[in-house]
Amino acid sequence: MLSGRHIRPGRKAELLARETGWHGYFRLDLLTLRHTRHDGSMSPALEREMFERGHAAGVLPYDPARDEVLLIEQFRPGPLAAGDPDPWQIEIVAGMIDKDGETAEDVVRREAMEEAGIEIGSLEPIAEIYTTPGACTERIALFCGRCDLAGAGGIFGLAGEDEDIRAFPCSMAEIRAALDGRAIRNAITVVALQWLCLNRERLRAAWQSR
Repeated sequence: MLSGRHIRPGRKAELLARETGWHGYFRLDLLTLRHTRHDGSMSPALEREMFERGHAAGVLPYDPARDEVLLIEQFRPGPLAAGDPDPWQIEIVAGMIDKDGETAEDVVRREAMEEAGIEIGSLEPIAEIYTTPGACTERIALFCGRCDLAGAGGIFGLAGEDEDIRAFPCSMAEIRAALDGRAIRNAITVVALQWLCLNRERLRAAWQSR
């Protein structure tokens, strides 16, 4: 059941209609759909709003020699709109896959330079996840990236995109303390950091032997 992604025989989902209700910086579509229910019957036609923002890629930069990761901090309007008194988020480096022919690997290497001023070497896939599957089509490919964090950190971002990003290295002890204290509230960042905690020894041994 959990051994891999597959389509179960006899189960289907149908997109009956799609209408665009809003198209600005992002897009909002109205979908009409139906799907097989768990009892084998077909659901009635359902209407759902769907937020369209494209797909993305993110990377957790990890220096196996220093045993440090690099994180970033930036303002996010979502927490502000939700009434959060601290709308700044601790995150991993990430960006949208928005250029023709660009791969997820291309994106994380580009974004690492733009958001943190570092070069990424080897990439280890973590997962491909849907961030909010009930309301958004966004799928994000997550990686851990080998890098040299000596002298890393500072203020980065593209002025043309109004980015104001603080990049900073962290020890694994700091990461574990932040996870234990629930100090990180960004979902893909928690996923990436927990993955590294589980795979750190294997990854460090492999990357340091090269």
